[in-house]
Amino acid sequence: MNIGEAARVSGVSAKMVRYYESIGLIRSVTRTQSGYRVYSDDDVHALRFIRRARSLGFSVDETSQLLALWHDKSRASADVKAFALKHVAELETKIAELQAMSRTLQHLASHCHGNDRPDCPILDDLADDSSRASR
Repeated sequence: MNIGEAARVSGVSAKMVRYYESIGLIRSVTRTQSGYRVYSDDDVHALRFIRRARSLGFSVDETSQLLALWHDKSRASADVKAFALKHVAELETKIAELQAMSRTLQHLASHCHGNDRPDCPILDDLADDSSRASR
């Protein structure tokens, strides 16, 4: 199938298919004499795998590692589980950071009168020069 068909069937845009091929995430596919890419069912299966991994928040590098594990039939499932659980821990850390940001903004917004006056604790906090990295 051509790139448009492969994109449609896999749910990955043609632009991303070309990108994944250019960075080696998927193998370089064969081309017709006129230069058109030709994708197999296996290529589409790999693209679906990539789409799903990316939708779960795995980076391109992590997706590459997952693809390698997927293709390695001698791999231990414990390796895959450890990889997934590491990602879960990273997601939970990110969730905690986002919740902290949300609480801070909710606190600041609750102290803003939201009237016609220029006083605004939200902007005052953003302009504060003291280090907030330690929070």
